[in-house]
Amino acid sequence: MNRVLIATAAAAAIVGSGLALPSVSVAEEQYFPLLSYRTGPYGANGAQLANGQIDYMKLINAKGGVNGVMLRWEECETGYKTDVGVECYERLKGNGPVAAVSPFSTGITYALLEKAVADQNVLFTMGYGRTSAADGRVFPWVFNFPATYWSQATSIMSYIIDQEGGVENLQGKKIGLVLLDHPYGREPIPTLEALSKDMGFEFLQYPVPTSSMSDQKSLWLKIRRAKPDWIMMWGWGAMNPTAIKEASLIRYDMSRFIGNWWAAAEVDVRGSGVPAEGYIGATFHDVGDQAPVFADLREMVHDAGNGTGPAEEMGEVLYNRGIANSAFIVEAMYTAMAEFGNKVLTGEEMRWGFENLNLTEERIAEMGLTGILPPTQVSCENHEGSPAIKLQRWDGEQWEIFTDWIPAMTDVVRPLIEADAKQYASENGIEIRACD
Repeated sequence: MNRVLIATAAAAAIVGSGLALPSVSVAEEQYFPLLSYRTGPYGANGAQLANGQIDYMKLINAKGGVNGVMLRWEECETGYKTDVGVECYERLKGNGPVAAVSPFSTGITYALLEKAVADQNVLFTMGYGRTSAADGRVFPWVFNFPATYWSQATSIMSYIIDQEGGVENLQGKKIGLVLLDHPYGREPIPTLEALSKDMGFEFLQYPVPTSSMSDQKSLWLKIRRAKPDWIMMWGWGAMNPTAIKEASLIRYDMSRFIGNWWAAAEVDVRGSGVPAEGYIGATFHDVGDQAPVFADLREMVHDAGNGTGPAEEMGEVLYNRGIANSAFIVEAMYTAMAEFGNKVLTGEEMRWGFENLNLTEERIAEMGLTGILPPTQVSCENHEGSPAIKLQRWDGEQWEIFTDWIPAMTDVVRPLIEADAKQYASENGIEIRACD
């Protein structure tokens, strides 16, 4: 009787938490530790990411799991704080065979680099984190596809070069970077510094302290005086709408203001309190809910009363990105199972699945995720895939993608990645593995 009561209470707790009840035992579940943040200055962004992640896992469970293996997850609120993120990781990592850990914070990612190796857990830092982790010979447990921050910066520069009519026309131009003064915000600086030397433009930096993200007036007065020809933004949370508002107040040309893909969501432009027409942002997926996966999410998750957040956010940028994060991990599970069998996977087997991931357009269509996932092929040596971005423009009501894929300057970025990875290996006594 006690065992029955305990099992019933446990099931009730799972239902109350919003988790899908699996039809198999805990031993047959793949575990997703979710380092999420729904509170604080980054909460509006983090909540949509987490909702998309969880809804996709609920959908997979509603369809019978990954080859019969059900998914289980737990959230731990980090508040985007590095020390709390590490505590969350330590608390959750032993609660089941881990599929992958997605910190959604560059600071937390840096703090977990060595822990993930020791624990043999995959760190999936989708388009963020330490850029040189793209060198899988030095960082076998970290994957940062579909593009690193350095690659993203060069793709944005390619767009600027095209708009200026050629690289020779960058001579004497001023290009500014409005950045969160945090490891994340500082990531593109080495690449942009190298490009400024090669291309002859002046590179201006405008750091925004994490303690005063909503107070940027003095910074934008500096920008008004300097009159940069272009501005990029590496922002997050409350910083983004504040920057867009201040740019509007000094009448900066929004068509020359380009945010990276963490500074280009609905919450950023709508929260600014200004129309923001013409503001540009990078992305690696479409906006909207046209992909077939959304019909399944409505029918099997939201209409079934099991949605994690409001149904209205389906199709918005960060919700779609949360779907992409879980979908990449699930596809790595399928890849690994093709090699090791339809079972719960070990950390080493999950790592193999990530390292042999080959998402073609045909496979993405089969998953119902056309437009949500980009074609991606990963290898032992290259954990970034084939980096490229699209650009989207805010029209005052919604985002519209207005470019085709803009590839990264891999001839510039890859040598920088390998040099930084080699230095990290030397400093930490890591033997660079062969990728034959």
